[in-house]
Amino acid sequence: MKAIRIHEDGGPEVLRYEDAPDPVPRPGEVLVELRAASLNHLDLWIRKGLPSVPKPRILGADGAGLVDGRRVVINPDIEHGERITVIGEHMDGTHAELIAVPEQNVYPIPDEMSFEEAAAFPLVFETAYRMLATKAAVREGEWVLVWGIGGGLGGAANVIARALGARTIVTSSSDEKLERTDADVKVNHASQDVVEAVKAATDGRGADVVVESVGEATWERSLQAARTGGRITVCGATTGPNPRAALHRIWWKQLTIYGSTMGTKTDFEGAYELVTSGRAKAVVDAVFPLSEARAAHERLEAGDQLGKIVLTIPG
Repeated sequence: MKAIRIHEDGGPEVLRYEDAPDPVPRPGEVLVELRAASLNHLDLWIRKGLPSVPKPRILGADGAGLVDGRRVVINPDIEHGERITVIGEHMDGTHAELIAVPEQNVYPIPDEMSFEEAAAFPLVFETAYRMLATKAAVREGEWVLVWGIGGGLGGAANVIARALGARTIVTSSSDEKLERTDADVKVNHASQDVVEAVKAATDGRGADVVVESVGEATWERSLQAARTGGRITVCGATTGPNPRAALHRIWWKQLTIYGSTMGTKTDFEGAYELVTSGRAKAVVDAVFPLSEARAAHERLEAGDQLGKIVLTIPG
């Protein structure tokens, strides 16, 4: 089969479109003929060696395709009791023509849903669902602040929050991305005061929930933007993991901070139900052939996207 593999850590230049051995399903597994797969920042980190994984490694957590003619999407998290194996990080991934996964990790997709749409939602949607529904227990009518709407996680959090009945305040440094996004309030975080915009939208109260994945560049403003008694869910720190703590705001405002990463089978199924019922839909930014994965990585790394970048896989 053809696959995108890395044999060393580095930039997009280490990606190789090459022949790889066909996977052989073990008992309890099925062979998925992949038709689409998407990119996540996880793929960039693994490619760079953060963490470094055994080589050669096929990247990719998200994928959709066929199992014995049935149209399916893959849950990227494989549960082993309390331990979770992430496809593409702890094992070979979906940026290939074939993958063998546990049968319990494949779910049917509606005929009207394209493989590209299906491949765009799993990892970021289950991550956002866990942050918002499982951890923060967001309620209908609450205000949710989402930083960086152009990224996969930011876009997913906005879509999931709105599907759950919340009102969203989204940010971007791109006016074009904001114009193309459905949200209650849109703020350019490069030219506008996000904290003041949140206060104006919420009659001075602040956001009920803040989705935080940026870290050093936004952490202090996240604490300032949250209402008294609000919740902040943290799943990453793309600009650095060591911001000024500003602990006084946490106790003065009696904030609750939730750490969250990836998701469980229950989280995936919650997101899956929202997507397959039509209440939530992933935004696809651009589609590249599998053979052009290097260009897809370059686009994601440049931060030019609005939504998910998808690879199509010939069948």
